Amino acid sequence: MKKHSLALGLMAALSFSTTALAAGAAQSIHVYKSPTCGCCTDWVKHLEENGFEVEVTETNNLNPIKADAGLTPALASCHTAFIGDYVIEGHVPASDIQRLIADAPKATGLSVPGMPMGSPGMEIGDRKDHYKVILFNDAGQTRVFAEYQ
Repeated sequence: MKKHSLALGLMAALSFSTTALAAGAAQSIHVYKSPTCGCCTDWVKHLEENGFEVEVTETNNLNPIKADAGLTPALASCHTAFIGDYVIEGHVPASDIQRLIADAPKATGLSVPGMPMGSPGMEIGDRKDHYKVILFNDAGQTRVFAEYQ
């Protein structure tokens, strides 16, 4: 009986640690941004404040990164990030990234096109533009994932 209990305990511990490791890995995000972009730096801080481990690569040529990620001009913004198998373009709120990872839809990623005021990293006083977070796939299909007033 002791061997059976020990085996069950070991299995439970291993499954817990594997789950914990997977959850930790899912929170690691790699951001490509211009070295001079303040709003991109503010978005990185937003991610860190919301539990993400952020690796930043600064570059003056983001276009090849965006093209390789399958981003169209209509989806483009100022920075591009990768988390797991997903692309995150622009000022996407951390909560939407967390929901994307949790729901795991078949998609390429999320985008907040342009640079809307009031989105994470683009806060200036009380000004808040209406904006949408777009879920997109590699076939060019899009749908609204979230909307902010």
